[in-house]
Amino acid sequence: MAEYKILVVDDEPGIRMGTKRILQNFKVDYPFMDEHIEFVVLEAATGEEGIELIDSEMPDIILLDNKLPGIQGVEVLEYVKKKLYDIVVVMITSYASLELAVKATRDGAYDFIPKPFTPQELRSSIENITKQLFLKRMTQKMNKEGKLIRFQFLSVLSHELKAPINAIEGYVRMMEERQFGDNIAAYQEMIDRTLERIKGMRSLIMDLLDLTKIESGKPTQNLQSVNITKTAQISIDTMRPYAIQKDVDVYLNTKETVMMEADPNEIEIIFNNLISNAVKYNRNGGRVDVFIESRENNIVLQVSDSGIGMTEEEKSKLFKDFVRIKNQKTKNITGSGLGLSILKKIVDMYHGEIEVQSVPDKGTTFILTLPVNKTN
Repeated sequence: MAEYKILVVDDEPGIRMGTKRILQNFKVDYPFMDEHIEFVVLEAATGEEGIELIDSEMPDIILLDNKLPGIQGVEVLEYVKKKLYDIVVVMITSYASLELAVKATRDGAYDFIPKPFTPQELRSSIENITKQLFLKRMTQKMNKEGKLIRFQFLSVLSHELKAPINAIEGYVRMMEERQFGDNIAAYQEMIDRTLERIKGMRSLIMDLLDLTKIESGKPTQNLQSVNITKTAQISIDTMRPYAIQKDVDVYLNTKETVMMEADPNEIEIIFNNLISNAVKYNRNGGRVDVFIESRENNIVLQVSDSGIGMTEEEKSKLFKDFVRIKNQKTKNITGSGLGLSILKKIVDMYHGEIEVQSVPDKGTTFILTLPVNKTN
């Protein structure tokens, strides 16, 4: 339940009391809202009292009479406009002239409700205003979040790509200048490091593309019957060279074929992220176990490792964009901080759930529960 504040500025006690009674227990609900909205009604008998309540309570909607003792309603309206407050102002008056209507509209009045009004007229107006205000604020929030995401993209790109590009340039310069002679074997370590840097940049760019696709709205999905067991094996085979470098054994502990309706690329992203992390944050000589199981109408994917584990505080940060767990054990481990964020967004698209179990220095287990048939 959300709550909007409505301030009634009117010198007639009957109008104020009647408005409070009409809106008591009134709720606004609509399919695009996650929860219904209820109202708290505040009262002011003068424009001066109204301004005090506007500054202290910051109402969402103001029902404002123009004929007031002291300063007039249009002056209160001008005050709200000057302060740039995110408030919808509706004039309620028996004396609405064309001149007043033009001035009030120019100063930001959303609508006029003539007095006397019926309960149905007031509720209908408040319902319409509430929906418009809700959509406006959601749009502002999405725009703000979009700007933040773009800023984060630029920050990550400049930070994460600058270092490897500089390193690659340095290695190529050394080879160009033949600093270790003409024997290509003398440069093998530089070549290996260059390829590793390029691999890291490619991974970052792919993560950014995946996140952009998801964040840009509801992505187009190629839903089909997917062999989950086979997809897991492909991901394991893809990660095998990296696992060998880390001296980590990866096992698929499921022999049966498990099928579900999904986008194969999204399922591959899930396994690639889980398995690569299980290898990356493991110890030398460690192991990774992948389990796949059908349970009623769900598929349960479990990836366990014998790695460095996490604290409860670190677990709470796992699925945020651009967040990497930073401690003494992870200082030499590179990554974009996007993999698990992308994984979480995909799981949410399938209306699935993620459980994380972890013990420091013992290992981590990710358990994903996905419905067999995706519900749109």
